[in-house]
Amino acid sequence: MLFTILLGLISALLLIPFGKKIKSKWSIIMPFIPTIIFIYYLGYLPNIADGYILMQQINWVPSLDVNLTFNLDGLSLLFCLLITGIGTGIFFYARTYLKGHPYYDRFFGYLLLFMSAMLGLVLSDNLLLLFIFWELTSISSFFLIGFNNNNNESRKSAITALTVTGMGGFFLMAGLILLGNIAGTYQISTLILHKDQITSHQLYPLFTGLIFIGAFTKSAQFPFHFWLPGAMKAPTPVSAYLHSATMVKAGIYLLARFNPALGGTDFWTYTLMIVGGFTMIFGAIHSLFRIDLKSILAYSTISALGILVFLIGLGTKEAIIAASVFILVHALYKATLFMVTGIIDHQTGTRDITILAGLRKVLPIVFITALIAALSSAGLPLTFGFIGKDLIYEATLHMNDLAIWLTALAVLTNVCLVAAGFMAGIKPFTGQLPTSLSDTKMPYKSMWIPPLILSFLSLLFGLFPGIIGDLLNQQTANAIWGGATDMKLAIWHGWNIVLLLSLLTLGTGAVVYFINTPQQSKVKFVEKFNKIAPQTIINRYLNDIFRFSENYTQVIHNGYLRSYLLKIILFAECLLIYKLLKSGPILINFNELTPLTIYEVAVVVILLGALLIVVSTKSRLTSVVSMSVIGYCICLMFVFYSAPDLAMTQFTIDTLTTVLFVLVLYKLPSFINLASTGQRYRDMAVSLGFGTILAIIALKVINEPITTEISDFYGENAYIMAKGKNVVNLILADFRGIDTMFETVVLGIAALGVYSLLKLRLKSTEKE
Repeated sequence: MLFTILLGLISALLLIPFGKKIKSKWSIIMPFIPTIIFIYYLGYLPNIADGYILMQQINWVPSLDVNLTFNLDGLSLLFCLLITGIGTGIFFYARTYLKGHPYYDRFFGYLLLFMSAMLGLVLSDNLLLLFIFWELTSISSFFLIGFNNNNNESRKSAITALTVTGMGGFFLMAGLILLGNIAGTYQISTLILHKDQITSHQLYPLFTGLIFIGAFTKSAQFPFHFWLPGAMKAPTPVSAYLHSATMVKAGIYLLARFNPALGGTDFWTYTLMIVGGFTMIFGAIHSLFRIDLKSILAYSTISALGILVFLIGLGTKEAIIAASVFILVHALYKATLFMVTGIIDHQTGTRDITILAGLRKVLPIVFITALIAALSSAGLPLTFGFIGKDLIYEATLHMNDLAIWLTALAVLTNVCLVAAGFMAGIKPFTGQLPTSLSDTKMPYKSMWIPPLILSFLSLLFGLFPGIIGDLLNQQTANAIWGGATDMKLAIWHGWNIVLLLSLLTLGTGAVVYFINTPQQSKVKFVEKFNKIAPQTIINRYLNDIFRFSENYTQVIHNGYLRSYLLKIILFAECLLIYKLLKSGPILINFNELTPLTIYEVAVVVILLGALLIVVSTKSRLTSVVSMSVIGYCICLMFVFYSAPDLAMTQFTIDTLTTVLFVLVLYKLPSFINLASTGQRYRDMAVSLGFGTILAIIALKVINEPITTEISDFYGENAYIMAKGKNVVNLILADFRGIDTMFETVVLGIAALGVYSLLKLRLKSTEKE
């Protein structure tokens, strides 16, 4: 499983040196990467269908209980097949859709990164590992949504999406850490063993609420839904992949995965029922007022995600079965409709359904594809959507006292979704073909074959639901339920109230479609309510946050290194003074101190002289050389006090940095000293204070009793545990490897920044 994640990541990295090849003849390679992974996971289908759960664990940071632990069961396999199966179609589709784009190779790099992140997310069996991949999906989706970076709206949409999902990720991290600490384990598959301990804990509402925020932001639940319609500024392949089948379902996956361990409580049930129920009706109604195809699909997607949250909230066996099936139902027809929308936009140059009509005459195969998808979304018998709609009503009708109200809500939502599906999948193809669109041509086959295959699967699974039910959906439902569900999918269950509700929904939805005439005036009518929309309210607070951030930046992070150093040193001084005052008086026995030698005094005098030159010179070169003299004096101090290894390290570093600084800085002008006299005295006082505090600490350390437990541990275990003889190097590389890793990351980021500045080529208008 780790191999499949790394395959996408490594392929994305290889696009950096080989990107130019991808723009030309090598682009055909790209779709075969998700295809290989899809075939790999397809091979596990028989084992998973038999009830097996596959685990893979690779030790990473065992001391922090962070391991590369992956779990493949029915739920994760369903998502893996969606990510790679639909991903294969999207990769083929995008080859033609974005052909000739200057950032063609970059797009596939982002897409591969996102695919790997989603695979890692759904396969992770460790809370912290899941969070890492969760954040990686947010970052990669940011690049994909803002792919058309020359467009201001695209950039704004990408920032909005990253802000909302990033905020949710912050709360999710807190919730996952609390959950792991309370359960005593960070392994997701074992959380169910601690369910009573988790759900009875006094902090259960807190950490569960934090996890809810993470899931709701990612899966566009009200009031965090607004980022999804804005993300439609992304290229259509991105919308078809991220916003129908993968990224927006990450939150659904999270809730489904934690349902066995966290579900079953009133807090879990009513929160998800209320949020999901309101979101599904809100998105469904809004979709009827839109005239842009992608907007219609965006709001109907919000509604579908609300349905899934609603079903998980219901928590009954029937609801879990319905959710497990509807995940696949929605992915198939929504990805198809998004790709059809992309074809229409690509071939006609518009997505406005008040203009589009009669395209069946010029795009016949696309029309058949869209028709099947629209009928599946409507729940027509013999389509997979019909099975999904039936199961939703089956779930609501089993809710006892609330059955009537919840069923009525589900019917109203689905009626609107039927009309919205017809608006997106049928309306552009019916009626009289406008003269302006008469020259529309069929696209290249790689654009219409992927959606045709998906629509065919919607028909195939509708005709033979038992096949996909037995092979996949049953184990998906079992994983969400946390036990056996005994699910059996079938086309016909006889004449019953569920069938009547499905037919009523289809008929009423068709009537709404015919009487709902798309008009620009309806869009303007809805926009009148933007003053009280969640986005407007959140933006109002965001503006306050931006103002605070601006003021904070000007004071704390103003870009001046001297300002940073001053604040860091002042903070350290305050902290150290506080600690010294709490520790009591410092008793120094001067009789035990070794007497000063003439060479120690001489070295200190030279050091002070070099220091005086550093603070007084106006020459960069003189300052660098004087700093090297200070470094060499410290080297001699190390030699005097029996630390030759540190002395050699210091000598090497000082020599190299001096040479590098001289090479870089000798052409720069003299120092421009803008500091006032008062600022210079302030800096001198701070420096002397810091030196005095360190001297006091050094004297205090001398009088502390000598303990060698730590040094003895390293000395005894360095060779045995780390297989080396240089203890200092082993401490840096092994015993404190995490510190070194982060230091290396910081240096890498700095190097990237320097490289970016060196490669920067400003336009003539930007140089000013």
